[in-house]
Amino acid sequence: MTKTKTYAALLRGINVSGHRKVPMAELRSLLEGLGHTGVRTYLQSGNAVFTTASGAGEDELRAALEDAIEERFGFRVDCLVRDGEYLDAVAAACPFPAAELRGKELHAVYCSGPVDPERFAAIDREAFLPEEFALGDRVLYLYVPDGLGTSKLAPAVSRPSVVKGLVTTARNWNTVVKLIEMTHEE
Repeated sequence: MTKTKTYAALLRGINVSGHRKVPMAELRSLLEGLGHTGVRTYLQSGNAVFTTASGAGEDELRAALEDAIEERFGFRVDCLVRDGEYLDAVAAACPFPAAELRGKELHAVYCSGPVDPERFAAIDREAFLPEEFALGDRVLYLYVPDGLGTSKLAPAVSRPSVVKGLVTTARNWNTVVKLIEMTHEE
């Protein structure tokens, strides 16, 4: 018998300014239709947690979800699927004092593959201070004291020339923590 495992699905670029609408009730229904259980969503920005006994890995789960979204809604949405253990590890490895910061000051930019330091070598870190970034396991930690909306560093680290070939999606630290909590719920 396959052991159940809990995952978070992170959808990129949905429900922004009325475009690429994916209602959370429909997302829950879609995930349940894929055979997942314990499906819960968080906010309207494409965060879902589910449990599966399928034995499928993150890439298989991602591909099935992307295909199902395209079939249901008529447009393709990039997704990342990460298990609860990975989310725990991302939080534990955070090089910034997350507990001392407001959620809008710290973000995890989840990436579909490794964040090779060479990608970011041309970014003049000094020019963006006090904003900072650090690299982790398929994640970029982004410290932006005035928030993402006014950040000068966020556009620099997400330029197509820097993230070419990667799917990236950012979550503020409040959402990072909430998704971890949700992956621990039964």
